[in-house]
Amino acid sequence: MDDSKYEIDIDKLTFEMTKKLKFYLSKLVEHNGSDLHIKSGSNIRGRVNGRIVSMSKEILSHSDSLILAKELLRTRFQELVRAKNLDFTFKLNDNYRFRVNIFFQVDGISAVFRTIPTSLPTIESLELPNILHTFCSLPRGLVLVTGPTGSGKTTTLAAMINSINKEFPKHIITIEDPVEFVYKDDKSIINQRAIGQDAISFSDSLRAALREDPDVILVGEMRDLETIETAMHAAETGHLVLSTLHTVDAKETVGRILGMFPGSEQNRIKMSLSSTLQGIVSQRLVRTIGGNRTAAVEILVKNNRIENLILEGRDAEITDAIKEGKDIYKCQTFDQSLLDLYAAGKISEEEALQNATSRNDLSMDIDYCNADVAHRQRSQNDSNVNIDKDIIGLKKKT
Repeated sequence: MDDSKYEIDIDKLTFEMTKKLKFYLSKLVEHNGSDLHIKSGSNIRGRVNGRIVSMSKEILSHSDSLILAKELLRTRFQELVRAKNLDFTFKLNDNYRFRVNIFFQVDGISAVFRTIPTSLPTIESLELPNILHTFCSLPRGLVLVTGPTGSGKTTTLAAMINSINKEFPKHIITIEDPVEFVYKDDKSIINQRAIGQDAISFSDSLRAALREDPDVILVGEMRDLETIETAMHAAETGHLVLSTLHTVDAKETVGRILGMFPGSEQNRIKMSLSSTLQGIVSQRLVRTIGGNRTAAVEILVKNNRIENLILEGRDAEITDAIKEGKDIYKCQTFDQSLLDLYAAGKISEEEALQNATSRNDLSMDIDYCNADVAHRQRSQNDSNVNIDKDIIGLKKKT
C-alpha cells in the first residue's frame, strides 16, 4: 500500500477544497437542509426535509477527498488514518456549526456534516409538550430522550439544558461526542466535555462527574452497560441525569435497558430503574402538510402504575398505561401525538397512518375525529341558519 498519499504537509495545503465545502454548506443552510453528504467517487448531496437531493453534478475524485480530509483535520489526519473514522465539529460562520463524521469507505473518503444552529432551541420553538418543563425542574432522577438517528434527540436535549440554564441556579456537566450546541452560563454553570478532546469515554467521564459537584449531568449517549449503570447510580444519589438511547418508543427503551443486564442482576436493576426513571421522550420526525418536518412525540411520565410494571417485568403493558394516563399525567403515545397533529391540520392522514404504531387503531381514531369535526360543522351551520331566521323574523316585525 502506498502510504505516501497519507502523509501531510500543512504548509502545502491551499484550502481550495475547504472553500468548495463552505459553498455547499451555505447552500444546504439556504435550503434548510439537515445534512451534507460528501463521498469520494460521487457527487455532493444533501438531506432537505428528510430527503436526499443532489447539490452538484461534479464528481469528487479520490485525491480531492483526501485533500479535503487533510485540510479539515490538519494534524489530526493521522488519527483518521489509524481509527478509520473520526468525529469533530466544523464552524461555517457565526451562525452555523456542523457535527462531522469523516470515514474511509471502499472508494476513498466520505464525510457527513450535520447542521447545528448556533441559536439555542427552546421547548416552545420545537413545539414540544410542556411536560418537558416539568422534567427540567426535577431535582433528581433519569430522563431519557430516544429515537432513531436523525430524529432530533440532541436538539431536544439542548432545549432542555437551555431551559434549566435560564430558570435554575444549577451546575450542569455535559459529556458529548462531539460537543454540538455551545451554551453560555446564565443562571447555571455549564461545563461541556467532548469525548476524545476532554474526556476518555462516557463511562469514565460520568464517574468523574460525580466528584465535580453536579446538579445535572447530560450524557450524550448511553452506549454500554457500564455507562447505563453509572447513570442510574448518579440518578439514585441525587442528580438529574439526561441521556439518549437509540430505541423507537418507551416500551422498547425499558426493555433494552433491562435486557442489557444478566439474569442474576434483573431484580436489582428493575428496582433501580423503577425508582430512578422519571420520564422518557421518544421522537419520530414526520412530514408536515407544508413540506417541512415536525416531531411526533411519545411521553412516558413516571407514576405508580409505570413503576409497578417495570418492577414486575411487564414492560409490554407500558404503551397501554401511557395511553390511559394522558389526561391525568400529561403523557401520550405516538399514535395520540399523531392524532393531535392531524386534528390540528399539521400533517395529512396518510402521513399519520404511515408513522403509526398501530395503523388500524389510529385509522379508527381519525375516523372518529373526522366525524366529530363534521358533526360540529353541521351544528354550527344549523346555528347560523337559526340566527338568520331570527334576524329575518325580527325585520318582518319591524
